[in-house]
Amino acid sequence: MLVERSMDPGWLSNAYLVADEEGGTAVFVDSGAPMEPLLDAAGRWNVRPEHVLRTHADPDHVAHEAELGVTVITRSLEAGGLHIEALPTPGHSDDHLAFVINGELCFSGDILFKDAVGGGSDVPAIRRSVMDVVLKLPPETRVLPGHTDETTIGREWEENLFVRYWRGLDPPVEEPCEVGGQEATIVVDSPDYDGKGKLLVRFADGREAIVGGSRVTRLV
Repeated sequence: MLVERSMDPGWLSNAYLVADEEGGTAVFVDSGAPMEPLLDAAGRWNVRPEHVLRTHADPDHVAHEAELGVTVITRSLEAGGLHIEALPTPGHSDDHLAFVINGELCFSGDILFKDAVGGGSDVPAIRRSVMDVVLKLPPETRVLPGHTDETTIGREWEENLFVRYWRGLDPPVEEPCEVGGQEATIVVDSPDYDGKGKLLVRFADGREAIVGGSRVTRLV
């Protein structure tokens, strides 16, 4: 397979072009980054993309969708030599999908990143999508996320701090903080793709949320 990536300099969101071979069949994955590098790659490979796979409908992942003039796909699909499996992975958003192509590439959208997971208030759903769906893929599977750097299933299983906590390998941080004026406790304190960190926090009433570091005020 052939893969080209484009990344938006503001959102840090990725869009991809995937082809089975030069002169073969190709698809886009998301469209929230400048599309010109992907269109240039399509020309070099002599392919005409037939579809755009949409991981979820946040603006930073669909910004250029209407410009492409191809069918939007939110399901499994066979396209030329590309076997595309759509995995429901709700949590960050209800409509979220991860796409696995030919059993080798996982386009994880905003559910799994290098070192972090997707944000949101439905932590049980995020955990299920990460632990019971995406991380069940073989460890050598390449993970091409919706933002910044590529990783692998095996790396995230061993090194991702959210995953290590959910596996019972690391204890909770137990640091007091405030989120939006509410007192909370930091459970996981992880790096994130934007350099501001990603945290799992627990509120006094037991609710949990995964939030960006910029939303958290540390109290120690």
